[in-house]
Amino acid sequence: MPTTPGPGRVPGTTDHPVPAEMVRDYRRPADGLPPVTDSPDGVRGVVASLQAGSGPVAVDAERASGFRYGQDAYLIQLRRHGTGTVLIDPVTAGDLTGLADVLDGPEWVLHAADQDLPCLAELGLRPRLLFDTELAARLLGRAHVGLGAVAEETLGLRLAKDHAAADWSTRPLPESWLVYAALDVELLVPLREALGHELSAAGKDEWAAQEFEYVRTRPPRPSKTDPWRKTPRAGHAVRSRRSLAVLREMWTTRERLAVDLDRSPSKILPHHALVAAAVARPSSRRKLASLKEFSSRQARQHMDLWWAALERALALPEEELPPLHAPLPDGELPRPRSWARHHAQAAAALEVVRLTVRERAEAIRVPQELLLAPDTQRHLAWEIGEEHSAQGSADVRTEAVAARLVRLEARPWQVEQAAPRLSAALAAFA
Repeated sequence: MPTTPGPGRVPGTTDHPVPAEMVRDYRRPADGLPPVTDSPDGVRGVVASLQAGSGPVAVDAERASGFRYGQDAYLIQLRRHGTGTVLIDPVTAGDLTGLADVLDGPEWVLHAADQDLPCLAELGLRPRLLFDTELAARLLGRAHVGLGAVAEETLGLRLAKDHAAADWSTRPLPESWLVYAALDVELLVPLREALGHELSAAGKDEWAAQEFEYVRTRPPRPSKTDPWRKTPRAGHAVRSRRSLAVLREMWTTRERLAVDLDRSPSKILPHHALVAAAVARPSSRRKLASLKEFSSRQARQHMDLWWAALERALALPEEELPPLHAPLPDGELPRPRSWARHHAQAAAALEVVRLTVRERAEAIRVPQELLLAPDTQRHLAWEIGEEHSAQGSADVRTEAVAARLVRLEARPWQVEQAAPRLSAALAAFA
């Protein structure tokens, strides 16, 4: 029976990971597999157990991405010292207010928190403090930041990752899936301790605290403009406004059906079928059905809907057809590859910004996109380039660059590390 690593085990670090020959398999939960809590009475027992526990709470959630519509949680995993591991079925567990209350206080430890926090927030579960082991590994300059790799390099334990892409809406959940789910929180607190010590030793603990708080408090991302335009392989294949109208109608119809059936849209009709219909623009239901992309039983099951969508698109007057290029949402910039033709100063500034960020990121051993997000780099270069084009100069003093970065939501540690170097590098624009 495996045991969770204790204080006697020396953790591996970024520069000195646990040697491969010392890594051992960690296949079963140390305390055995707990039952799934799937009732209001069970949740009340879990709440009492968590209240009696101490220290941070390891948290994870499993979704049914690729199978169900949306990103709902279908299993919640928790682990706390004195409580052990808890598995909760949020579909049948009832009101989770008591669980939210007991979790509102202790630090949560997650791996890749930005993936799980939205679906947990939908259930009313929100952390007051956060430690993200993936973000910690990235700040430390780790080459591999998946939970399995971080556990191996830090704790010398190899986790099975067989069910990461499973349909977690399945009921009952197979035992092997539950073992996988329980192990996902088993090592989070020991990892938090080891990575926390390494962050402190590297002088990056405050950087980490700022990143964790940013992830914890970041609002939901705004909805995309014309999401149907992002259909895979549509960008190069769909070249006319009429074909775009077909793509839009087919995509919207599929989306509505996916909501009604609670299924992933691509499971109802593959992306390539939407593109094929948009390119071919068949003029009859028979011709639509003759496309090989619509020959499957799955596609034929809703053929009336697909043909109705196609008819609507073909009947639209010219003035109602979508434009060839999507209008830019407020605050969004043109694609950088187009800047050289119409915004030469911004294009030149972007090259300087990217090179400077890359060099500084390498020096402090963090990924460049973590030192300064690509979107922040683009907006900074655009502001400076456009200001230079309009006025003949741009303010690139350190304090001015720092103010721009703050406005673009850069954290204090990012401003401290990037602003002076960017100011010096951009001095040619002054």
